[in-house]
Amino acid sequence: MCTVSAEPGQIAGAIPRAAAGPAVDPIALEPVDEVVITTVVDNVYDALLPGGEHVTRTPFSAGTAEAPQFESGSTTVGLMAEHGFSALVSVRRGSTTTTLLFDTGLSPDAMVTNADRLGLGLSGVQAVILSHGHFDHAGGLAGLAGRRGRRSLPMVVHPMIWTRRRMAVPGREPEELPTLSKTALEREGFTVIERREPSLLVDRCVLITGEVDRTTEFEHGMPPAHEAWTGSTWLPDRPVLDDQALVVHLRDKGLVVLTGCGHAGAINIVRHAQRLTAVPELHALIGGLHLGGPAFEPTIGPTVHALFDLNPVLLVPGHCTGWRAQHTLAAALPKSWIPASSGSTFRLTAA
Repeated sequence: MCTVSAEPGQIAGAIPRAAAGPAVDPIALEPVDEVVITTVVDNVYDALLPGGEHVTRTPFSAGTAEAPQFESGSTTVGLMAEHGFSALVSVRRGSTTTTLLFDTGLSPDAMVTNADRLGLGLSGVQAVILSHGHFDHAGGLAGLAGRRGRRSLPMVVHPMIWTRRRMAVPGREPEELPTLSKTALEREGFTVIERREPSLLVDRCVLITGEVDRTTEFEHGMPPAHEAWTGSTWLPDRPVLDDQALVVHLRDKGLVVLTGCGHAGAINIVRHAQRLTAVPELHALIGGLHLGGPAFEPTIGPTVHALFDLNPVLLVPGHCTGWRAQHTLAAALPKSWIPASSGSTFRLTAA
């Protein structure tokens, strides 16, 4: 039973309503037999989290490092956690498995360091998907490029990912955010594929949503202090239109949705995926839901109510979800909610 409090207007806003304009759906997303999602980088690393039916955790000892203060001259190391997100996604259909990298974390070295300690072979990555242009999802591209050399690697992005952005908080000096360079990425061997529309990858088994329809009445995006450069002036950039998600249809079970920050709104994203694919069931929602901080906390109530109705088997909010939302989601959906952590592997198999 959902016991989260919300105002009547918030609950009404969580009720589904049709997206305006002509529909581009359904998209024939081919069902898969298995999807494995490993969180390579997240805001948290907790070596004491237990595993379970759907999740395998990294052991406390993820490797060793030199440390002369110990008699052995070395010490056990865990995984790196930072304000960023990266996930390795393997999709199996029949005997064919394809591996994709979804976002790359904040710093140049965290993703590759964790991948090494987890024994993940990044050389086998067949494409990179960036959820949006914020630097805490793209910083690890430098480490990936250094590891792969100049070999060509497809990268799927929204064309607004190159947008210059800044935070202009009243009373403070505006702080410009690092902006991705298409020229630099191409020079490093990435083949950039820009699309606003949905993309089907891996023999039509993986959907990249493209621009997400904004249909709820409570998911308003970033606060006005988040601004974008138009070429002549700075204006509020609330929608973050380059935000997109990865979607897989797990055979006979429903959609698996992976988000970076979820700037489009978790419920907008799920409903958009349902509408595109004509698959009504949500099996799993994993990734950042951007419900942390005073600007987003009013969205927690209606988001939780809508997720309660969607009733996912697995709910793994991470990265920018925020502690208030985590506690609320855990209380409202105790059978679905699983705490996120760097080094967690979620293996979802078809019936």
